[in-house]
Formats: sequence, structure tokens, C-alpha cells
Amino acid sequence: MKSILFALSLAALPAAALAQDADDTVEKLASPEEVQRVAETLSKIGCEAPQVEKESDDLFEVDDATCDIGQYDIKLNGDYKIWVISLDE
Repeated sequence: MKSILFALSLAALPAAALAQDADDTVEKLASPEEVQRVAETLSKIGCEAPQVEKESDDLFEVDDATCDIGQYDIKLNGDYKIWVISLDE
């Protein structure tokens, strides 16, 4: 009986690991105040953010920002300063 329970618990481990990985990849939306701060920064360079996600407590991500000079993916740090900007191809 113990070996059956042990085998069942081992079989459940990969499923639990997959579920945890799925939770880790879910990005959080920024709060309305954070979105406003990001929008203010991006407007200074002629860009608009369709959606602002939080990669972590001090890193924001904007995919497909529409800018005067094209479409870009932009990351901002916790101080709302542009950290990375790359052409969205």
C-alpha cells in the first residue's frame, strides 16, 4: 500500500511543477497609477502604450508601443525610466 501511495505522489510531481511554471509566466497588469506614470514617460518620446505589464516589482514592459517613428517593445525600471527599447518587427 505504501509503495502505491509513493508511486502516486511521484506521478503528481511533474504536474505540480508544470502548474507552478504556468503561474510564474503570468504577467501582472500594472495599476492605473503605474500605467499613468509609464504613459507620461512614453509621451516624452512620442509613444503610446496599449497595455502595461509588470515583469517584477521594479520592471514594467510595454509590448507593441506605438511611436512616432514606429512600433517598439519598451521596458522601464521602477523609477519609470526607459531601460530597454527595441524595434518590434
